[in-house]
Amino acid sequence: MTSPSAAPAVTALAPETLRSWIEQHQDLVVIDVRSAAEFESMHIRGSYNVPLPLLSEHTDELAARLGSRVVLVCQSGARAEQARQRLGKSGIETAYVLTGGAPGFAAAGGDVVKGKNRWDLERQVRLVAGSLVVLGLAGGKFVSPKIRTLAGVIGTGLTFSAATNTCAMGQAISAMPWNKAAKEPTRESAILTLPAAVSKSTEAAA
Repeated sequence: MTSPSAAPAVTALAPETLRSWIEQHQDLVVIDVRSAAEFESMHIRGSYNVPLPLLSEHTDELAARLGSRVVLVCQSGARAEQARQRLGKSGIETAYVLTGGAPGFAAAGGDVVKGKNRWDLERQVRLVAGSLVVLGLAGGKFVSPKIRTLAGVIGTGLTFSAATNTCAMGQAISAMPWNKAAKEPTRESAILTLPAAVSKSTEAAA
């Protein structure tokens, strides 16, 4: 039974700390849960791209391949936190969420790989949501008051998204053609290529 006074596990990881771990060649796996297109635009060198939908579909299988130290990366930390919670239910209790995501790591002087410049998914969500709200208000004034309900629907959706830490709009936008990479990750190309973790029993026997 856990002691009531026990401190909660620290899951946030500063970019400077991750940079230090990588430079010291410490044993860890960095998982980037953004879309393949976002990963192509910029990612931490040596990280693995397992988009959140793919991770959600194969959480147990992925967890079985991960070692004792896992760092989860996205754009701002929201998707990485969702991934951490899912992996936690599959037995990975030591996963860290990188503060500031990939941009924060780059700003801290971390080694990143840059490709074609694209808007990140979260920025696209803000643009679409904001545009729909403006459209609803303008349409309600100049076309029909009923169109104002569009703004209410978007507001309700954003509130639900914040409360549940999910984003249906983001998932829908990620499926758009401009958010598709030349080579989308699959179970075989993303999860099964991860280095298999050394089991505790194997370590004890060594």
